[in-house]
Amino acid sequence: MKHSIKRLPYEWLDEIINLAAECIVVVDHEGNILYINPAYCDFLKKTENEAIGKPVQDVIENSRMHIVAKTGRTEAAAIHPINGSEMIANRYPLYVNQQLVGAVGTVMFRNPQEWMDYSRKIKPILNELNYYKNRYEKELFSKYHFGDLIGNSSLFMDAKRLAERVSDSQSAVLLLGESGTGKELFAHAIHQNSRRRYAPFLRVNCASIPEQLFESEMFGYEDGAFTGAKKGGKKGKFELAHQGTIFLDEVGDMPLHMQSKILRVLQEKEIERVGAGSPVPIDVRVIAATHRNLEKMVREGDFRQDLYYRLNVIKIQIPSLRERIEDVVPIAGLLLKKLERKFGFDGLELSKEAIAVLQSYSWPGNIRELENVLERAVNVLDGKRIEPKHLNLAPEDQPIQRTIKVREYQSIQPLKETIAEAEKNAIIEALAAADGNKIKAAKLLGIGKTSLYEKCKAYQIEQA
Repeated sequence: MKHSIKRLPYEWLDEIINLAAECIVVVDHEGNILYINPAYCDFLKKTENEAIGKPVQDVIENSRMHIVAKTGRTEAAAIHPINGSEMIANRYPLYVNQQLVGAVGTVMFRNPQEWMDYSRKIKPILNELNYYKNRYEKELFSKYHFGDLIGNSSLFMDAKRLAERVSDSQSAVLLLGESGTGKELFAHAIHQNSRRRYAPFLRVNCASIPEQLFESEMFGYEDGAFTGAKKGGKKGKFELAHQGTIFLDEVGDMPLHMQSKILRVLQEKEIERVGAGSPVPIDVRVIAATHRNLEKMVREGDFRQDLYYRLNVIKIQIPSLRERIEDVVPIAGLLLKKLERKFGFDGLELSKEAIAVLQSYSWPGNIRELENVLERAVNVLDGKRIEPKHLNLAPEDQPIQRTIKVREYQSIQPLKETIAEAEKNAIIEALAAADGNKIKAAKLLGIGKTSLYEKCKAYQIEQA
């Protein structure tokens, strides 16, 4: 049985337009007014009879409706001078059967006062929106990329190149290095260089979460799961990082009983909130970092071997600052730029003597300590140049003693023989490190293959 389709009565449509749009006008292709609602007539202080059928520019001061009806170009939120004031108007081309037949105009705000009133109402909402937007970007998105990782030493460049190469992989990454070496910056850069860059990047400091709260923080909880649980429940870190990256910092400090739960998440790719009866699937890439020796912890039973293997798919060793002392100056330069912005200075520089002190220091706290030392120097600076006196390194933090142990006078060899002996030992060590591969050994020594052959022959190194 066919049901007849009810059509909206014309008089209803007319009333709906009047209710939905405060001021509206419709013109034909020539710019003549076909329709204008009572609200617009009241605003213009004209009657419908005085407006309909007339050229729109004769009825509405400074109108551009006839232009839009000809060009077919939308003019949204346009400032329109009228009645000695300014209104905000929208003008839209009107198409019927893909043919331009006219234009429709609406008034958003009839005068600046209406706009100001609207702004006062909307401003608190926008402020709140910006607050949460900034918080979201700060907490859930990566802040650094590979351009922020400064250094030219071979060890550092090897680590950086490996991190760039694997950044778009889906495999877990384990970042190893002392505290303050920049493991978190590496994690940010890897995420930023991956296809997950537009999804959340969530950092979790495993050492800072109380053991009794670890499970609910990582996996979330359901409404009423325990006394004091937030109404409606709460998403855990893994859920918040869905389709993005979770950075497990200080993973070596994770409680042993939680390690099995984390392992299950990595294996099954699902989490189960505290108090929930069913699992939630997740898609998260894991980057873990620690300054601790996980292999030793595994041997001593303090870290699960299966979790270690799951995390240690791609291992990146980040060198300490004392292992790349040549990078101290460029890193210091970058940190000084950062301090200039913080303190409102310009043109901060290090003296040659200050550079020498920085390069001779052991930096047990690595880059974090370098930044602290420079900030302390800027605070006591009386000009723009940092001198050794401004660095104020603690007495127990003495520079590395770069001394040479002098042999007894009786055992001193002629310089030529000493150099030859050192060169021979270096070649033997390089060949051992390269498993007898002469090309690799030559590269390790920074010499040509022919030169290596000649030296092996001269020193009678048979294994070459």
